[in-house]
Amino acid sequence: MSVRSFLTVADLSPAELHGVLELAAKPPETLGRPLAGQGVALIFEKPSNRTRHSSEIAVVQLGGHPVYTRGEEIGFDVREPVEDVARILAGYHGVIAARVFEHSVLERMRAVSAVAIVNLLSDLHHPLQAIADVLAMRADLADLADLAGRRVAWIGDYNNVARSLGEALVALGAHLVVATPVGFGPSPDELGRLNALGAGEVSWVEDPVDAVTQADAVHTDTWVSMGQEADKAERIRRFDGYRVTTALMDQALEHACFYHCLPAYRGVEVDAAVIDGPRSRVIPQGHRRLDAARAVLAFVVANSAREVPR
Repeated sequence: MSVRSFLTVADLSPAELHGVLELAAKPPETLGRPLAGQGVALIFEKPSNRTRHSSEIAVVQLGGHPVYTRGEEIGFDVREPVEDVARILAGYHGVIAARVFEHSVLERMRAVSAVAIVNLLSDLHHPLQAIADVLAMRADLADLADLAGRRVAWIGDYNNVARSLGEALVALGAHLVVATPVGFGPSPDELGRLNALGAGEVSWVEDPVDAVTQADAVHTDTWVSMGQEADKAERIRRFDGYRVTTALMDQALEHACFYHCLPAYRGVEVDAAVIDGPRSRVIPQGHRRLDAARAVLAFVVANSAREVPR
């Protein structure tokens, strides 16, 4: 058995994704202590509230010891090469988890690490958020637990969160409809890649009303991610008309709930009446991040064997 890392949702087969979701649904005490006597390195180039707290508690629930380290303490490719960091930390820890600016850093770590690498967020993917999003929707749509055949709307920027959600929903047989301004959606090649991952589908439309019509769930995220602050004014101008309002939510199915990975900017990508209203599930959605982190850590540990350091 080799090391099993988790950098993207697409690293899992549809069957494995179902398995991770099943692990996430189990009470923590039923998973045992697979990290007993082991450390987990938690590297944060980007700060985070939900990711830090959920990942640290998940490690503790699995019997391990989390070690939080800021990006400047590591200094990828400044103080030392990414590869040296990964090789050294693999000698101390059972898992290395990192929240990074560039996805290539995670790929370089995986290429040399003797232990599993887990993606806590990169510029291209946010797979733990996608697991949490699926868990939240399955809980809210109890009679639609597998999500197969269901329609999910994504309104706003096609970013790392949307990409990971698309990978998950295609694997589960659902349909994600992405509504963005022209030039901000998935490319034809990206749509082809996503739609080859399973029985589901990702499609793009320009009109947000087209996306939410008959939708079982509505998602959005900030229009300005970390690293895009210089373009904030222009991005807000381009996304005018893509705010999730009560009127837009009313175009979705009656049971459709609203989801946002947070932090949210009321009056920008979503109206306060929506995110603070009765159809919002953003708080329980955020709580699902703990279930997602715990399940992924349990999965990679169960499916990995420490390799000989390289």
